Amino acid sequence: MYWNEKIETLKPDALHALQLKRLKTTLNQAQNIDFYRNQFKSAGIQNSSIKTLDDISKIPFTRKQDLRDGYPFGFFAVPLKKIIRIHTTSGTTGKPTVVGYTRKDLDTWSDLIARNMTMVGITDDDIFQNMVNYGMFTGGLGFHYGAEKIGMTVIPSATGNTKRQIEMINDFGVTTIHCTPSYAMHLSEVAEEMGTSLDSLRTGIFGAESWSESTRKTLEKRLGITAYDSYGLSELFGPGVAFECQERDGLHIWHDSYLVEIIDPKTGERVADGERGEMVVTPLMKEAMPLLRYRTGDITMLMEDGCLCRRGTKIARITGRSDDMLVIRGINVFPSQIEHVLLRIPEVGNQFMVYIDRINHLDEMTVEVEINRGFFSGELADLARLQKKVVKELRDTLELRTTVTLVEPGSLPRFEGKAKRVIDRREAE
Repeated sequence: MYWNEKIETLKPDALHALQLKRLKTTLNQAQNIDFYRNQFKSAGIQNSSIKTLDDISKIPFTRKQDLRDGYPFGFFAVPLKKIIRIHTTSGTTGKPTVVGYTRKDLDTWSDLIARNMTMVGITDDDIFQNMVNYGMFTGGLGFHYGAEKIGMTVIPSATGNTKRQIEMINDFGVTTIHCTPSYAMHLSEVAEEMGTSLDSLRTGIFGAESWSESTRKTLEKRLGITAYDSYGLSELFGPGVAFECQERDGLHIWHDSYLVEIIDPKTGERVADGERGEMVVTPLMKEAMPLLRYRTGDITMLMEDGCLCRRGTKIARITGRSDDMLVIRGINVFPSQIEHVLLRIPEVGNQFMVYIDRINHLDEMTVEVEINRGFFSGELADLARLQKKVVKELRDTLELRTTVTLVEPGSLPRFEGKAKRVIDRREAE
């Protein structure tokens, strides 16, 4: 099934011509942004220097830190009055990455979501329960508007209250769900505890965190569904950048909308076909916030052509990160964020350790931090108040629930070289 068969199955020559046309439009749009004007000037290039798709390698990379440095609106290429929605992603020091959308952008984005869902056989006959965060997180509204564009019945249940989620699935006859794979696992366990089956379910869409083939098989068995992998980044609209087809062997990235390179994260040079590296993406259809050669930090590779669905080159499942970003219950967390929060609390020291565990299939984060002896009276009530304060400060910044353990000064490890402050004890399931 196709949402737009002509575009989705373009032959290489026609696709390359369309990519080049859209790249030139994107280059012109990017010149409305001071950052890119300065980048081009420093690199000694002009838009006219980019005559072929391969010429894109002349353009310097854009990094996530560049977007943070442009906070809040430094990467908008249109006047603010043309921005009709703003989303954000977490920032390493409390300042988020801001993403803006014009009306055309929202239409383009929802169209990409509609492609993805149609590709796996979802139609306007389906009832869709969207069990991810709404608000500033792009996952909720991204899938919401794409599903509505198809004509599905959409239930914006968001996150939490798992028993109520299960009741809605059964009461409303939900056929398709979208959530993180870890939450889907938790959902299946709660349903089992409730003694209820989820007989109406047929399709599960899972993303925002890494998951394995064994997790897929377990979810499919426990929920009675066919499970599909979804990939996206807020900087590239949000979800909908790449998606599995019914072959479920790699994810189709929409090459009419995204120009993809795979590079060695250390050298910045392109790797050979079939080799893993960091994915660099130039979106070709963004109006409010065009990006050039954006380093995603995600490790993958381009797969050989030849998918039976005729949609062209796929990327392999994401296998890791080239930076120190953690993904906890679908939320991006950097150790530097935690450090920034702790440094502004005088009652604790600057030594901390982070432990990530998977408990009952849900990610849990524990932060151990040393007490600053000079600010602690020794009273247990003061200790409890301080612990509560640290928990609140972390939650306000990370938008994530954490467990905080206060420990004695000098008790945490010290490092002579690069500090290893994060111990990820999750095992691939």
